[in-house]
Amino acid sequence: MNELFGTLSDGTPVHRWTLERAGVRVRILSYGGIVQSVEVPDREGQAADVVLGFPELDGYLTNPEPYFGALVGRYANRIAGGRFPLDGRTYALALNNPPNSLHGGERGFDKRVWDPAPVEHGVRLTRVSAHGEEGFPGRLEVSVTYTLEESGALRIAYEAVTDAPTLVNLTNHSYFNLGGSGHAGGHELRIAASRFTPVDADLIPTGVLEAVGDTRFDFREARKVGSGYDHNFVLDKGVTDGPVEVAELYDPASGRVLTVATTEPGLQLYTADHLGEPFAPCDGIALETQHFPDSPNRPEFPSTVLRPGETYRSETVYGFSAR
Repeated sequence: MNELFGTLSDGTPVHRWTLERAGVRVRILSYGGIVQSVEVPDREGQAADVVLGFPELDGYLTNPEPYFGALVGRYANRIAGGRFPLDGRTYALALNNPPNSLHGGERGFDKRVWDPAPVEHGVRLTRVSAHGEEGFPGRLEVSVTYTLEESGALRIAYEAVTDAPTLVNLTNHSYFNLGGSGHAGGHELRIAASRFTPVDADLIPTGVLEAVGDTRFDFREARKVGSGYDHNFVLDKGVTDGPVEVAELYDPASGRVLTVATTEPGLQLYTADHLGEPFAPCDGIALETQHFPDSPNRPEFPSTVLRPGETYRSETVYGFSAR
């Protein structure tokens, strides 16, 4: 189902698409590719919205920085100093997270209106990011397809092509609360990652891939999340052609389970310790599938460079169940 959700100040319409299958209902906005809501049943069959968001467009326009449910790009996560080298030239980006660039700059993909079109059991969003947009080189043609699978899992498939060498690192920034409300720090989390990327005071990776053993970053066996995380985990599987399950989030109170499968090599765990009104710290947990932060300045990290003639592809599947 497609409906008008609101209009921007310049009169641009924003549409909302509702997808329903296997007892799961998902709503997607053409503004920012935002996952506005995901309603799933608990162990008693009672449905609740398990992602943080707003009932009206104005909520997203006046509270942009938490990136609630947003499609993030051209580069998800941080680039140190807002600068990166590519083919002998250094490019400068907006320092919207001083002293770094974050999630694509001042007006990244999360603040753009995308062109929607229906697909079977879903919607495809497309747009062209012009050469020089937010400082990134190359004209980038992007499509992001949201589909509900027969099981009720939400699949997000990203594709992009460019006419000049550039960077691409896309993700979805949903905050999950499987209880439907309240504090999410009691959720139990498992991540298939034996290493993580330690960060400096500005949350930029030091370049070390540190073992999680005997640290608070060891989620190889499920345990309560708590708070104080904004870190990238190095997934044991690395980059894969198809999505591989890498994480599970479980709410003991409701019985709801979220699984995360992805083609990406990294997973950013963010416990939302700095959310503003109307939300409280750790009301949601973000599990952002991605390449590593600051990869353009770390040649030892998996590359995020896309060149003409290549196609960027990435897939992430969020599965829902109860036990």
